Amino acid sequence: MEHGKRPQGRQTFVSGDGKGVARRGEGLNTGPVGSDSRPGRQSGLGQQPIRQTGCSRRSGTRSPLGIIAVLLLLLLGGGGGLFGTGLLSDESSEPDTVYTQPYTQPNSSGSYNYGSQSSGSTAQSPYANLLPNSGSASAPAANSGAVDGSVSAAARGKYTKLYGDGRDEVTVMVSLCSAMATKDLLEMTKAKLGERVHVLVYTGGCSKWNNNIVSEKVNQIYQVSNGGMQCLVKNAGSDAMTDPNTLSSFIQFCAEHYPANRQILILWDHGSGSVSGYGYDQKYPRSGSMSLAGIRSALESSRQRFDFIGFDACLMATTETALMLEPYADYLIASEETEPGIGWYYTDWLTRLGANSSLSTLEVGKRIVDDFVNTCARECRGQSATLSVVDLAELGATAPKPLQSFARSLSTAINGGQYSTISSARNGSREFARSSVIDQIDLIDFAERVDSKEGRSLAEALRGAIKYNRVSSDMSRAYGLSIYFPYRKLSNVDKAVNTFSAIGMDESYAQCIRDFAGLEAGGQLASGGSHSPYDALLGNGYGGGSYDSDALTSLLEGFLGGGLYGLDSSNSSFFFGRSQNNAETARYLAATHFDPAALVWQSKRGSQVIRLPEEQWELVEDLDLNLFYDDGEGYIDLGLDNVFEFDGEGLLVADAEATVVAINGQPVAYYHESDEVISDSEWRITGYVPALLNDQRVELIVVFDSANEGGYVAGARAVYVNGETETRRGRKLRPGDT
Repeated sequence: MEHGKRPQGRQTFVSGDGKGVARRGEGLNTGPVGSDSRPGRQSGLGQQPIRQTGCSRRSGTRSPLGIIAVLLLLLLGGGGGLFGTGLLSDESSEPDTVYTQPYTQPNSSGSYNYGSQSSGSTAQSPYANLLPNSGSASAPAANSGAVDGSVSAAARGKYTKLYGDGRDEVTVMVSLCSAMATKDLLEMTKAKLGERVHVLVYTGGCSKWNNNIVSEKVNQIYQVSNGGMQCLVKNAGSDAMTDPNTLSSFIQFCAEHYPANRQILILWDHGSGSVSGYGYDQKYPRSGSMSLAGIRSALESSRQRFDFIGFDACLMATTETALMLEPYADYLIASEETEPGIGWYYTDWLTRLGANSSLSTLEVGKRIVDDFVNTCARECRGQSATLSVVDLAELGATAPKPLQSFARSLSTAINGGQYSTISSARNGSREFARSSVIDQIDLIDFAERVDSKEGRSLAEALRGAIKYNRVSSDMSRAYGLSIYFPYRKLSNVDKAVNTFSAIGMDESYAQCIRDFAGLEAGGQLASGGSHSPYDALLGNGYGGGSYDSDALTSLLEGFLGGGLYGLDSSNSSFFFGRSQNNAETARYLAATHFDPAALVWQSKRGSQVIRLPEEQWELVEDLDLNLFYDDGEGYIDLGLDNVFEFDGEGLLVADAEATVVAINGQPVAYYHESDEVISDSEWRITGYVPALLNDQRVELIVVFDSANEGGYVAGARAVYVNGETETRRGRKLRPGDT
């Protein structure tokens, strides 16, 4: 029987019981047991136990030991929030017995597999038909096959004028603020630079470098030459690398001492996207990142113009970054997604530029992109890679007006009762660094999913300006430029609006996200949603219920009283800057909000099921299952997985066996992050497992795909704390790792 819209989950591969589950002191969720301090998490409570306070089953008796399942729903319609419902297992179990997925031996590449299908399993894997919100698997990439050398007639002239015939003088400026970049420094020294290419590197910001050359006490300036590094400035001070004045002084030094008609600037460090900005200085953790406005300030005060500005950093290929950089550079080279820790590959493109200093910027950019993506494919299995070359001269002339029209059309739709349409398009769009909850999505994908004339016009302008774009084979619908659009973390909206204003973006886009976030917050409030499964675990019910517009208006007027989703008077100005007033918002929510009171498990022929009306399923985008193990003293978090199923009547059926992912036969807390349909026969599901790698806190990157249905551990990424950054770079597991 066909039913309406339903989220879909992955299948499991079960082969028996696993090892026990136990608490061992401090949790691995970037905080001690009893806290939930991992940045950006909206569900799951890390590895810590939750103390029970009289939780009981509906029968009135409480199982002393067992599995508790918490269902989490991501909504659209009037919300976008998460709601949970708890289910105690019907049978108690011993503390050391948990259903698990089996572990297999390391594969030939050195990665570790787990959850492989046993010989007796009957599970099949038509995943391409199961994954939600995949979009068109055959959607074309933007200029991924060949460089687009065309230029719009509306584009300004390029700042950099090439002399040709190898007569150009080139100065490459690299601001380097990470010990992980030692490998890239070695790659630079191996390049044959010739006489006209000068590579200068500004170092600082690290408490310990992975080499014995660069100082850890002061900032320095080096020149890469003759297969090595010559120190030009042994003590360039010790100011924070994220201070715009530090960057500006480096640029001015290079321009004064190594004047060139062709200047290139590369920023190498952590990247956190448009809202949080670029860079982190380990010695000045309180200085934070350099905002887009800070980068603009540094460039403006340096009084230089660049052939291209590159970010060898995560998440900086954003529309906001590109529009901010347009007055200062001809091209941008950057990544939409997080970058693996190996960074760019420098030897080849620097050697080619050294052999011909007049090599076109598009050819240089293509070589950088190709080398990066190809190297990642060899060395970073399971880690996605993106890199694009954007013509800023063309983007600045062709994109602002279509973006303005698109933003205004979204506001009109949101305020005209079409919030769910925009929400569905937003949720289905390619999202980057999803686990960090930075709310950046591919703008072309989003614009085309909205499917309006304004969206198509914007997508066309962006495709024209993105001259070359490559992604790894496991990535689709990433066309070269992302944009911030709120969905999972509303507390960043005010910061984003302030960023847009500081870099001179048109007000229409800021108004658009105010309107969207305001209605989303109102929907969450109306539905009584919660980010935490505490209520379900402790036996508390949810509010919700039916509201008339007058009652909803009263709720909206008292919006800040409960500190909804981390919002308070310091970060919720967007709610009061939206176009709709409270009465208009209330009328829409009264007709469309999700009622969590319907999330009740019911018995049906020995199974536990949830029945929701079809109109309520229409508001549900995603489902995840959060498992907790009751060890008699509290609940231990076993992760967040997209494992669930529907029966022939369209009822959601509980996982009676409560299976959990295991590595080496050991149950682990696995957190599902994203689903990907690459083609009709290729799919990919990613997640992470909190762990200690050589006594350092990490997240193991876990991948299930069409070639490895049982899954494998693709590598590990650092978990940054103390304000360092919300993004991370990964590395492979190596022999000898513990």
